[in-house]
Amino acid sequence: MLAERASAAGFPVEKLDLRSADIVHAHSGRALTGAFWKTLGSTKVCRVVTRHVAFRPRNPWAHRMKYRWACDGVIAVSEAVRSGLIQSGVPGGKIQVIHTGIEIPPATPQTRSRFGLSETDFVVGHLGAFTKEKGQDVAVAAAVLLRESVPHARFLLAGDGMLLNDMRRRAPANVTFPGFIADHAAFFGALNVFVMPSRSEAWGMAALEAMAHGVPVIASDVGGLPEIVQPGNGGWLVPAGDPAALARAITESASSADGLHEQGEKARRRAQLFSVGQMVEQTEEFYRRFVT
Repeated sequence: MLAERASAAGFPVEKLDLRSADIVHAHSGRALTGAFWKTLGSTKVCRVVTRHVAFRPRNPWAHRMKYRWACDGVIAVSEAVRSGLIQSGVPGGKIQVIHTGIEIPPATPQTRSRFGLSETDFVVGHLGAFTKEKGQDVAVAAAVLLRESVPHARFLLAGDGMLLNDMRRRAPANVTFPGFIADHAAFFGALNVFVMPSRSEAWGMAALEAMAHGVPVIASDVGGLPEIVQPGNGGWLVPAGDPAALARAITESASSADGLHEQGEKARRRAQLFSVGQMVEQTEEFYRRFVT
C-alpha cells in the first residue's frame, strides 16, 4: 500500500535486495528483526530503527539484545521513549530523539453542522483507536460529571477499535461516536477543545495535529504528551485516569471564550516547533552518522 501511494504521488519506487542498501530503516521491532536477518553478514548495510511506542517490553532481555546488537542506531520519538530504552539497557549513545513532525494546515473551516452540532455547543473532541491505553473511558466518565455543571458540553469521540461498542453502551446522551474519520480537518473544525486522556503515549500525534489546527489540548501528563502540551501555552495537563481532573480542566477551558481563543492561537504557534521539515533535517543528520 505504501509503495502504491508513493508511486501515485510521483516518487520513484523500487524493490531492492536489502543487502545492496546503505541504510535499512525499520519502524517497529518486528521490522527490525526482519531487516537483521535479511542483511545478516553484510558489512555495508547500517540498520536503524524508530521506536514509536512507550510501553515496556514483555521480554526485557530479548528487547535489550535486539536494540543493542541488531541495529546501529535508534530514533526515539520522544524523550520519554528514550528514557524507557535506556532503562531497558539500550546504550544512550545509540539513541537520538527526533520528534515526529507535522505539516501546519491552512485555516480550519467551521464544520459543526456536519456532525449535527450547534454554535452554542461546547464541543470536546477525541480522535484515536478505542483501546485501554487511549483512555476514552476516562472521557466518557468526565462527560457524565459535566452533564449538570457544563450542560452545553458535547463530546465527539471519533475512531474505531475493540472497545468502541462498550463505550457506546456506557456513554451518556452528551457523547457522540462518529466512527472512523478520514477528513481530520473537518473533525478539528468542529471542536472547541481536544482531549487526550491516554494512560500511555509515546508521542501524541493526534494532540499535535489538533494544536496545528488551532485547537487547544487537554492531555494526560504521561509519556511524550508533556513534550507537546505545555500548561497555559495552548493546553492543560491532567493526571492520567482521573475523570474528575479532566472534567475540571474542560470546565476551565469553557469558562472564557476569549481565553480559549488565545489558547488556540498559542497551540498553533507551538505546533509549528514540530514541523515535518525539522524532522526530515534531523533524520538526514542521523543517517550521516552511518554513511560518509
